[in-house]
This record gives sequence, C-alpha cells and structure tokens, in this order.
Amino acid sequence: MSAGNHKQAGEERTGSRSQSEVNRRLKYISLAVLVVQNASLILSIRYVRTLPGDRFFATSAVVMAEVLKVLTCTLIILIEKRCSVKETALFLVDSIVFQYKDTLKLAVPSLIYTLQNNLQYIAISNLPAATFQVTYQLKILTTALFSVLMLRKSLSKVQWVSLLLLFAGVAIVQVQQEGGKESSLSNSSSQNYTVGLVAVVISCLSSGFAGVYFEKILKGSAASVWMRNVQLGLFGMALGMLGLWWNDGTAIAERGFLFGYTGMVWCVIFNQAFGGLLVAVVVKYADNILKGFATSFSIIVSTVASIHLFGFHVDLLFTVGAGLVIGAVYMYTPPAGRVETMLSYLLKSDDGWLVF
Repeated sequence: MSAGNHKQAGEERTGSRSQSEVNRRLKYISLAVLVVQNASLILSIRYVRTLPGDRFFATSAVVMAEVLKVLTCTLIILIEKRCSVKETALFLVDSIVFQYKDTLKLAVPSLIYTLQNNLQYIAISNLPAATFQVTYQLKILTTALFSVLMLRKSLSKVQWVSLLLLFAGVAIVQVQQEGGKESSLSNSSSQNYTVGLVAVVISCLSSGFAGVYFEKILKGSAASVWMRNVQLGLFGMALGMLGLWWNDGTAIAERGFLFGYTGMVWCVIFNQAFGGLLVAVVVKYADNILKGFATSFSIIVSTVASIHLFGFHVDLLFTVGAGLVIGAVYMYTPPAGRVETMLSYLLKSDDGWLVF
C-alpha cells in the first residue's frame, strides 16, 4: 500500500515538472511574440495612416477588428465545446441573453475600449511611433492610481518611485518632441502634435479605468476569458457602428465601408485582433516581471524601426527619457509572489480590446 502511494506521488511530481516545463516554454514564446506584435502594431498603424493617397476610415477598421475578435473567440468556444454547434449556440444564448444583467456590465469597458481604439489611431497618426510608444506607458500610472482607488490595493515605495521616474521620462520625451515640433511640422504638415498628445493622454486614462473596472467584474464571475471577449465584442461592434455613423457616416455612404482598404490595412486589423488573443495567453502563462521586459523591449524595437522606416531622429534627450521609462517599467513590475499579479489589467488595453 505504501509502495503504491510512493509510486503515485512520484508520478504526480513527474507530471507536475513536465507541465511546469511546458508552461515555462509557453511563457517565453508568448512574451517573445508579444514584443513583436506590440511593436509591429504601432508601426503598421502609423505606416498605413501616413501614406499618401486615399485613407481608410479608422472607425471602420475598429469595427472590423471587433468582428474578427468575436468570430475568433466564438470559434475557440466552439472548439472547447468539442465542435458541437448546438451546445455552443445554447451556451452563447444563455450567457449573453438569459444572463443579460451580467452581459450589461461589459457595456462600460466596451464603450471605453471602443473609444480607446479610435484614439489610438488618432494618436499614432499625429505622433512619431517611438514617442507614442513611450508616452503610452503612462497607462501604468493610471492603472496604478485606479487600482488604489477602486480596488484598495497598496503599492510599495519602490513602485511609487518608479511612477515618478515614469513621469520624468515621459516629460523629457515631451520636451524633446516640443523642441523639434516646428521642424517636424515642416516635414509632415498633416500631423498635429497637440492632437496626438491629447489623444494618447485620454487613451491612458481610459486604459487604467477600464482595466481595473474589468478586473473587478472578472473577479466576481466564473465566466471564461473567451466568453467575456464575445460580450465585449458585441458591445464593441454596436458602439463602433454608432461612432462610425456619427463621424464618417456620410463619407462611408458615398465611398463605401471598405474604402481605402489595402492588404496592409487588413494586416493591421488582423494584428489588432490577434493582439487580444495573445494577451490572454500571456496572462495565463507569463509573470509580470517578464511582461515588463517585453514591454520595455518593444519600445526599443519600435524606436529602432522608426529610425529606418520613418526617419525618426533619436537624440540624447529622447534616449534618456526612453531609458527612464524602461527603467520605471522594470521597477514598477513586482517580482512574482511580492504582490498579487497585476498583469491582467496592465495588458488589457494595449490593443484596446481584451480582457482578462
């Protein structure tokens, strides 16, 4: 009897180690892909929005991304239900229609994420990609503030210091950008630095609030990430269509919903939709400190790429500012086990739609 128990315990330990190794590999793979996806999304959006000629409607791209996310998450749920269409349909109807009060809770973050998606296009269209990427790290500050106010979470002294460094780094970047504002405008008269800055600040505020609000919802519910994304996506499509009609309704009626769409535009839309699924994988397998490295490295990647793709000039001030932001991101990210992981709401709004 004792020998049998020892054998079973040994098998459990072996299985545990094997599963741990699989999770470790998935962690690093997902983080590596996250770096590429995060940097490529910012660069590709800026690229397609700054090309000469007919521009696609950003509002239509937001709606298309929501459609793709809903379809993808529905497909994942179908697979989880062993490809039973009937069972999947009944599950969706029960979760969305019969539990309508629970569904309505997603209206608030969905509205904010839809707004944020549109703001992201505006910001990237009016700011250099590297400047946007660094400035957008203010979402960490807003997330921290809202988590303290709404979730009563406490931050360590090191984390508060890191937030001050974050402010300093972003301020330096803004000083550098303001100093080169006139010269940049002469090269790109269609860009408005002030509009881009306002858009990214509002996006950061919405990111922090929506992320923490959604975390509160998830902690009080047993619904899966995929089901939550379907609910978010349905609201996102409805709100996105409303925004599309309000902002570009007349123009789209004249030119068509897919006006200005090219292969590159479709790549951006698929990339944005894929980002939400990727974040879900990162939330499941990665820890927060590695996410910090991934976020920091994506800034470096987008900065280096901006030099070659858009002629972005990196001077000493920008280097110092970006370095402070990267250092602040690293300091703010708590080691595993020190505080409850904040990865779920730090990542939610990177592409404006998920979350966890």
